Order: sequence, then C-alpha cells, then structure tokens
Amino acid sequence: MVSSVAKSNLARVRSFCFSNSMFHLRNLRELTWLLITICMLASQSLADDGDFMEEFLKREYSLVKPYRGLGFSSSSQWDLMGTAMVTPDQVRLTPDLQSRQGAVWSRIPLLLRDWELRVQFKIHGQSKKNLNGDGMAIWLTRDRMKNGPVFGNMNQFVGLGIFVDTYPNDDKTHDRTFPYISVMLGNGTLSYDHDRDGRSTELGGCTTMARNAVYDTFLLVRYSKNRLMLMVDVDGKQEWRECAEITGLRLPTGYFLGASSATGDLSDNHDIISMKLYELTVERTPQEEEEEEVVTIPRVDNMEQFQVEVEEEGMSGVQLFFTLLFSVLGLGVLAVVGLMVYGRWKENKRKRFY
Repeated sequence: MVSSVAKSNLARVRSFCFSNSMFHLRNLRELTWLLITICMLASQSLADDGDFMEEFLKREYSLVKPYRGLGFSSSSQWDLMGTAMVTPDQVRLTPDLQSRQGAVWSRIPLLLRDWELRVQFKIHGQSKKNLNGDGMAIWLTRDRMKNGPVFGNMNQFVGLGIFVDTYPNDDKTHDRTFPYISVMLGNGTLSYDHDRDGRSTELGGCTTMARNAVYDTFLLVRYSKNRLMLMVDVDGKQEWRECAEITGLRLPTGYFLGASSATGDLSDNHDIISMKLYELTVERTPQEEEEEEVVTIPRVDNMEQFQVEVEEEGMSGVQLFFTLLFSVLGLGVLAVVGLMVYGRWKENKRKRFY
C-alpha cells in the first residue's frame, strides 16, 4: 500500500515538472520573439530618423545661461550687436520700442556636417494682435554682424535664414495666419521681399502662435544628409510638431550661427533664452560617402517645387456693385457735359450767321 502511494506521488511530481518546464519553455519562446520584434521596430525607427545613433551637445556653438561666453572680451564665443543686451534670464535682441535692431552672433564657424539646433525664445509685448512687429530670425550664414532690413540682418545673404514673422505686410493675401515661421536659403543674389512677407523665396513654413504665448516657444532645426527638418513646440508639452521638411538642401560648412530682430513703427520684446547645438552621429554607406560633394554656394535641388503661388484678393460682390455704379454715373456725367458743350458750340455757330 505504501509502495503504491509513493509510486503515485512520484508520477504526479514528474508530470508537474514536465508540464511546468513546458510552460516556462513556451514563455521563454514568446519572450524571445517579443524582444526580437521590439529590436526590429527600434531599428526601423532609427532608420526613419536618418540613422541617428547619438547626439552630443557642442558647447562652443551653444548659447545658454548664465551666458558666460557672451560679451566683448577676446575669449568670448558670441558677440552682441545693436540694441541686444544680456539679462540673467535671456538675451533681449530688441525691447518693446520702435525702430530698434539687435543681434547675437557666434564667433566660431560651424564645421559639422550633421547637426541639430534647438532654440528657446519668447516674443511678447503690450500691443494688440497685428499691431506688433516685426519679428526675429535665426541664421546660419557666411557673413556675420551685418545690419540690414531682413529682421535686423543684411539682405541678399548667403546661407540659411529661418524667420519668425509676426506682422502681415501683404494684406491683400489671406493664405496664412500670423505669426508665421518660414525658411529661406540665400545664395547672395536672392532678396527677401518684406512687402510680400518673403513668399517668393520661401521653401516651407507654418503658422505658429509664438507671440504672447503662455509657454516659451521651442524651435528645432535638424540638418542631415541634405535634408532640413523644422519642428516647433509652443504648448509646453515637450511634443514636436512638424513645420517644414526640405529635401535636396545643400549647405556649406564654415558658416556662423546667429539670431537677430528688428522693430519699426510697431514693436515687441524679442528674447533668446537658449540656443543649443548638437552634433549628430549619422551612419553613411560607402556609396553615400563617395557621393558626398563639397558645397561652396548654398542651393536647393529642384527649386521650382518650392515656389509659393500667391493669389491676389479678388473683388467682393459689394465692391463690384459700387465699381459698376460709379462707372455708370461717371459715364452719365461725361455724356451730360458732352451734350452741354455740343449745345453751346451749336448755338455759337448759329449766332455767327446773324
């Protein structure tokens, strides 16, 4: 009896161990497949992002608190120009006063092929909407420390300009809402048309409510493999929203980072809180390395695809009615005057025969 019970218990133990081992083995297989799937998705995500492996903050190209590398000494890495001034919390390019220009420029040329720039800024003032101006710009250009009409910098610049335009100069078009962020690539001959808000040279852009916002505005510019990505965050959620993507954009190295602003009859405070530049480690195939060309003048492949068609505002029904009405009245007045002149001429002619 005891022997049979022992044999029965031993069989149960063996059955439990076998089933339990099969259970663990099944779980192990499922876990392995799960890990493989996660790795494949992660690698695909990295490939979609341009094969970015790592990013490194480059302090020599960055402007951050407490702004020790900014000033007029020989050891400074950034220069101030115009009305720009440093405070403990920001670099104020222009105050909320009329006819001001200010800028901050890096002294060190950017020699990286693949990089990411994150700008934290704030535009604010006392004026109501559409009674403020003019805006600010982020630059990567061949020339630095040049005053001019393009948000405080020179026109016909050579390099990259990203404009945060807060005032609609061209009030005959209604294709966008301001503030508006746009991208332009200058080659030394193209001019920024302020009266048309830069539409003729714009490569891409988006509406961004960056003025008098509750949170600071964050702008991300990523350049790698001749592709420029522009993203924004205005809601304080640390979530990037795509603003523009430009492929076939070719930038030389050795240009200077900067930020500028200008006010005219209308004004605002334009503040730079930080500019952080990261070097991106990007994988390239041997073929891509061979095809990488040396760029001397900025250009965009197939520039025609970026031309912005601007439609003029047509007449409304009321405007058309009054235009026709005044045209008819004008013709009527001319007819009456003509008849009066003709009557007097005929009467004078008749008097000559008496």
